[in-house]
Amino acid sequence: MTHPTRAALEPIAWVSHASLEVLTGYLMKRAFNVIHADLVITLETFGLRTITFSALVMVVDNPGITQTQLAQGLCIERSNLVVVVDELETNDLIARNPMPSDRRAYALTATPAGQLLRDRVLAAVHGHEARALAMLTAEERAVLNRLLRRIEGA
Repeated sequence: MTHPTRAALEPIAWVSHASLEVLTGYLMKRAFNVIHADLVITLETFGLRTITFSALVMVVDNPGITQTQLAQGLCIERSNLVVVVDELETNDLIARNPMPSDRRAYALTATPAGQLLRDRVLAAVHGHEARALAMLTAEERAVLNRLLRRIEGA
């Protein structure tokens, strides 16, 4: 799968965006595209995709989380999560353990390799964010994060 480069995401000078550039959603999507393009490159060096990275971090941070809880935390359908969990398990990054209280559910835990990879990748992603958001001050980033959380919670 090819991903657009940052240059490919730059607006073309002769194309007018005037009617769209007043729309917050449009601007958020354009900003996301720029940040996501670099994130994909960062994660590819570790053999991860954005969804597998997010799932791994959540499993490490929430030992014993069920697949249903993980799907809810990632805001994806449980059926779509199966492929992600299978991929992480196949790569020996997480383990599925039957839950004694519910034989139909599995508790997900990170393996030592999964914990180590999470730490390495998270450090790289922090570096990616520092590069991608270098034009913002720490205060501006904090305000942006606060506003995005407010939008998400609305």
